[in-house]
Amino acid sequence: MKIFAALCLSLLLMQPSTSVSAAPKKDRAYYEARGEIVWEIRTDEKVLALTFDDGPHPAYTDQILELLKQYEAKATFFVVGNKIKLYPDVLSRTLSEGHEIANHTYSHAYLSQKNDIKKELKDTEALIYATTGQRSQLFRPPGGFYNERLVHIVRDEGYKMIMWSWQLDTKDWDTPGVNKIVDRVLKNANNGNIVLFHDYIEGPTQTIAALKIILPELKNRGYRLVTVSELLNYNKAIPAKIN
Repeated sequence: MKIFAALCLSLLLMQPSTSVSAAPKKDRAYYEARGEIVWEIRTDEKVLALTFDDGPHPAYTDQILELLKQYEAKATFFVVGNKIKLYPDVLSRTLSEGHEIANHTYSHAYLSQKNDIKKELKDTEALIYATTGQRSQLFRPPGGFYNERLVHIVRDEGYKMIMWSWQLDTKDWDTPGVNKIVDRVLKNANNGNIVLFHDYIEGPTQTIAALKIILPELKNRGYRLVTVSELLNYNKAIPAKIN
């Protein structure tokens, strides 16, 4: 009996582990590999995507659009539903000038159990469609906060979740100084990056002054400034690992 018990124990120890610790770690690499969240892309092409969050704004967005037009740049605007209700004409102009409109929730709702993210998405989408006649395909969560549940909701609602290159968070919403915004972008920009700006800021903005320096310099360096959807078309597949 003892021999039989010892044999059973030995066989049990030889079985592959099925514990929770064997589950894949759901970090950035996990979601990038599955194509469910994008922070940046791999490409040899000199392309960048400028993104602007939290608008539209009745003055700041218009000034940004003028600068983008001047330097033949396209951008993606992650818009908030309650701002669209206030400034629909600004949203219409943004789209008419060839820029991309994306969903950033209705009330700039951070991920939490209290917020109905699905409703936030749908209410904003309804306003985007009513204003422009087009639907958005991209979503960015406020603050960049996400979890597995949000990933599933975003995917099921037909969006791709877009973040930004961490070294290119300009933190312009905190008015750190024009030079700091400029340095953050020009010292870190690289092929396939996504840059985070804001076109709606409470109080004075430094973003526009910074763009007057950043845009001509990026153009001088040979970068093409494209929408996020255009950027995704340049994505270079990561070669499969050979064992």
